[in-house]
Amino acid sequence: MSTSAAPPAPLNPAAIRASVERLLHDFLDDQEQGAPDLPELSLFIGQLRAMLTAGGKRLRPILCLMGWYSITDRTPPPAVWRAAASLELFHTFALIHDDIMDKSDTRRGRPTAHRALAAQHAGHADADSLGVNAAILLGNLAFGWSYELLHADDVTSAQHRCTWPLFNALRTETLIGQYLDLVAAGSPDADPDIAWRIIRHKTAKYTTERPLLLGAALAGATGQQLQALSDYALPLGEAFQLRDDLLGVYGDSGQTGKSTLDDLREGKHTVLYAIARARATAPQQRCLAENFGDPRLTEAHAEQIRDVLAATGARTITEQRITDKTAQALNALSTAEFHPAGPAWLRHFALAVTARTT
Repeated sequence: MSTSAAPPAPLNPAAIRASVERLLHDFLDDQEQGAPDLPELSLFIGQLRAMLTAGGKRLRPILCLMGWYSITDRTPPPAVWRAAASLELFHTFALIHDDIMDKSDTRRGRPTAHRALAAQHAGHADADSLGVNAAILLGNLAFGWSYELLHADDVTSAQHRCTWPLFNALRTETLIGQYLDLVAAGSPDADPDIAWRIIRHKTAKYTTERPLLLGAALAGATGQQLQALSDYALPLGEAFQLRDDLLGVYGDSGQTGKSTLDDLREGKHTVLYAIARARATAPQQRCLAENFGDPRLTEAHAEQIRDVLAATGARTITEQRITDKTAQALNALSTAEFHPAGPAWLRHFALAVTARTT
């Protein structure tokens, strides 16, 4: 690396974000400087930089460091920072490909990668297709580089053996979760259990459990500690996704950076939708069948869907499940001994991400 990420004060999320972002930008500098005969690489790296600077919560890197500090107050070694940065680069890959599959135009209030790349080739005969294809390549590049971030002289073989199985599991689970999401999208008869499986693999394991376990494992966590962290992370990840699903339909796009029509137009198979469909009357079923998953859905018809979600109790039930899942996560923290600061920050984190508006 050109420079190393300075360790922040323990469990300082803003400092963790800054350190991970600095490490990522240094990594991109090295990739660009190492390929002077590939000027086209600057286009891809420029798009990755734009996505990194557009914002983002950096939940996975923060959880990776929280996992570390739940076990010890020692200064995190380079392996922990590389793991945290790799998680964010993998997440960038996932966002790029997810936006293509969802046909989304905006991400964090800016054009998605495929739209931005299409705009850079506006004079091309088929700029939209070129933008999509270039974004697929960009995502592949970010995916490969997320692995490369883990390989360095300052990461020991023991640390590598510790992280490799967890990273491989995370990547496999995420891709399967995305596949289930694609299969269920727009299908009114999709099995409600699939909605929970999508949440488990695409969010709970990928966003919360695996990042937390990575940091804890690198800190030398015991089996009991890892189990308690897993029991905390999985229901929390489910609560996080349930909140995300509500924001996808009812949120303020000015705060979330994403249209509240995207999930409805896609026909995203969420727990929120599954509850509504199971409880809907015949007229409400017709409303869902006619409008949910319509790529040309208008705001007026979206409001009709929202009325069904409220009238069937789906919105209220989803809110209650968020409360229940959060309580389940917090209770798990009492099943093992941790470094004193760890549970306090994990409780704070759980309440923050499940009550968020962005």
